[in-house]
Amino acid sequence: MIEILIFALFPILMIAAGVGDWLTMKISNRLNGLIAVSFFGAAFLVGMPLDQIAWHVAAGVAVLIVGFGLFAAGCIGGGDAKLLAVAAMWLGMGQLVEFLVVMSIAGGLLAIAMKFWWWIRLEMDLRGFDRIKATVKSSIDLPYGIAIAVGALFAFRHSWWLETANLQLLG
Repeated sequence: MIEILIFALFPILMIAAGVGDWLTMKISNRLNGLIAVSFFGAAFLVGMPLDQIAWHVAAGVAVLIVGFGLFAAGCIGGGDAKLLAVAAMWLGMGQLVEFLVVMSIAGGLLAIAMKFWWWIRLEMDLRGFDRIKATVKSSIDLPYGIAIAVGALFAFRHSWWLETANLQLLG
């Protein structure tokens, strides 16, 4: 029973992060901290081997370093960098590429959808005001936590957590 709760915990927390980012354009440090701490609690409760824990933590640290580089360059927000890292920690090295590829595709689709929506609203609001339209900001802020959550949920289905659950259920 505890395993089922643990396996549901990460998806629930990632969905909360995505929805929260959509609504507020922020990913709280508390939520990122909860996701990180829950990894260690879940790993302990399920009996994840220490070498697996080390590889999962290494994935999180590697992504955190890259994420803070992207944050310093102004490409992503600080909450996004931290959410990327804690998601990578849950997923581990084995799912890192799948996570990042799916997240990038989801982020691109999100950017296209948001830009389209923004353009429609701008056209409706500023119809006939060409000079104003030319000076209006052409970039938009993206709630990238949605794309991170989509990538994480997609990769989670192949993660150590669910592979181990399948082995236990079959064995």
